Amino acid sequence: MNAPTLLGYVGAVSGSLVSVKQFQGIASGIAIIGGRSYRVGQVGSFVRIPQGYHDLYGIISDVGATATPEVLRDANQRGERWMSIQLVGEIVEASFERGISQYPGINDEVHIVTEDDLAKIYGTADGGQVTIGRLAAAESIPVRIDLEKLITRHSAVLGSTGSGKSTTVASLLRSISGGHTGETAFPSARILLLDVHGEYGKALANVSKVLRVNPQDGSEPLYVPYWAMDILELVEFLMGRLEEKALSPILDKILEDKLAAHKKANFLGVDPTSLTSDSPIPFSLKKIWYELIDPEIKTWTDQQRTQSARIANGDPETLTPPQYPLPGAGSSSPFMNNAGVLGIRRPLTLLRSRLLDRQYDFMLHPGDWEPNLLGAVKKDLPALLENWIGHDKPITILDLSGIPSIVMTRLVGGILNIIYQALFWGREMPDGGRLRPQLIVMEEAHRYLGKDGHSPAREMVQRIVKEGRKFGVGAMVVSQRPSEVDDTILSQCGTFFALRLSNSTDRSRVQSSLPDNLAGVVDSLPVLRTGEAIIIGEAARLPVRCRVTLPPESERPQSGDPAVVEAWAASRKKGDYEGLAAAWRSQNPRWKLPTENGGGSGA
Repeated sequence: MNAPTLLGYVGAVSGSLVSVKQFQGIASGIAIIGGRSYRVGQVGSFVRIPQGYHDLYGIISDVGATATPEVLRDANQRGERWMSIQLVGEIVEASFERGISQYPGINDEVHIVTEDDLAKIYGTADGGQVTIGRLAAAESIPVRIDLEKLITRHSAVLGSTGSGKSTTVASLLRSISGGHTGETAFPSARILLLDVHGEYGKALANVSKVLRVNPQDGSEPLYVPYWAMDILELVEFLMGRLEEKALSPILDKILEDKLAAHKKANFLGVDPTSLTSDSPIPFSLKKIWYELIDPEIKTWTDQQRTQSARIANGDPETLTPPQYPLPGAGSSSPFMNNAGVLGIRRPLTLLRSRLLDRQYDFMLHPGDWEPNLLGAVKKDLPALLENWIGHDKPITILDLSGIPSIVMTRLVGGILNIIYQALFWGREMPDGGRLRPQLIVMEEAHRYLGKDGHSPAREMVQRIVKEGRKFGVGAMVVSQRPSEVDDTILSQCGTFFALRLSNSTDRSRVQSSLPDNLAGVVDSLPVLRTGEAIIIGEAARLPVRCRVTLPPESERPQSGDPAVVEAWAASRKKGDYEGLAAAWRSQNPRWKLPTENGGGSGA
């Protein structure tokens, strides 16, 4: 008598692909086993192939005539009762392992996987695992992921807008940082979240520290000191692309100022003989600008150019240039300067404009991290690192919603450079990457990790995904357009959380990046429910369709759909367009009047 779980028999084996002829005795698509109903032959369902003392496990990737082995030329043998199975792992004695040690034989039995089987795989809570949701096919079975492999092997959360992507990320981070009960599972967890739209501050309020360009609701100001960023990228942003004959003297002047600042402050760990223009030592951009503009506009009263024609000294602190009379015509006084001229008046005008533009204050005038004209700062690099990754909360949210788009890729590249360089060089220190690993979560990654053009952020993330595993820096890439994300970055992600993806180009991009050849499973991405994900890769014991645990409404990201019907059905009221304009000008969506009758110029 056949077992009630019998699904079929192995008909062909080709590598990890097994063709199964469905058992004729199964008359419908539902089997009742142990009082529970199971759908038979569903794409994405698991199967079990007994092999004596251990069982092989696979996942159904194709069903029907297309799953028939090509070698079957006899029309009588072809038909719709075939399935393609991808082998994914095995249970030896009592523990489940990815990969297989032997292949099934022809006519071996193939069985439906029951909840008892799933409990053997997912039911054991080994150390270092995090519960993130429930199996979609059996919601009594929790889905756990391996935290160590999630961090060290990198991951990607991919899904169309509205698929529950932001909520999934918030749920994942809550599971790691304190679960959904408020108990801290990993009290020394260290997660940095780059929040492009400002969605997560409220959702993760009790487990995170929020840094914003425009502080509000208890958040702190975000500062990214320019002197700690990649110097070539900084100069290009501030002055445009320069020729080598102009760039080299500028870098030399920056190095000179950094050496002078070190001589005064004696920064720990700095060797003056190996210091470069890229070393994270404070220097004054105002002073650099003033010293570079002077030779460009200088004139002399004598032809030998020994007597300066300066009328006023100017002031580097206020970015006021020195004043000189314009050169005379022909050989008449005053005479044009010809020493130290780099021909960069236009780039210096751009530098001054950037320094005066208040929207870049978070970077060019970074509060206590802004150097004075001598390069002295109130707060140094240790205070910055402690502010970002050294506080008592497991998550740091850098809210980048107020950042100008023109500087986004350079800013993200600068932030990642600061974090990675500190954890890389300090990898053997107690707070370095190896002894206290760091996870960096990048929301809306397609905005700054695209394939085209020069992108400092993309280059930095490529380095992290290639080398970060060895130095304790993990990446989680979050995007609604995986087809626009750099190929190298996605190919290095070991775990994928694939939510609903409607676009065929995006689906094919995910399919080409997956570590398991599960085309049939990926084809089900368009029909996933909101908040449902297919989890594939190293952190998952098996490729699995999971219902991610939803946080309470109050702890969800502010990314939900607006209530269109309710809003449009309400009676029309007089609009407050003065407040609307003030919110735009203040770059603060929660702008309020300073007093009840204080007019429309709020803070």
